[in-house]
Amino acid sequence: MTTTPLAAGLTPATVARVGHGFRLQWEPAQSCFVLLYPEGMVKLNQSAGEIMQRCDGRRDVAAIVADLESAFSAAGLEADVLAFLALAHRQRWLDWEVAR
Repeated sequence: MTTTPLAAGLTPATVARVGHGFRLQWEPAQSCFVLLYPEGMVKLNQSAGEIMQRCDGRRDVAAIVADLESAFSAAGLEADVLAFLALAHRQRWLDWEVAR
């Protein structure tokens, strides 16, 4: 059986950042992180907000996973984080450059 990559260029070494045209911010009225864009807003659940706020264009996926596992005293989060990042990339919430 072959597996399809989650998203082109998505590896533990990928450095992701919030996509062009989106702004991530904490929204007190919603008690959650939201992604703002010219046509509206995406309300993020807690897990998505925790991942997205770490996508700062400096940390790679491995560092994001390690930080989340430390912050929440959890292990084995890589697959879930990669799956969310792939979804966020398909929605254009995240950008990254493919390492050569």
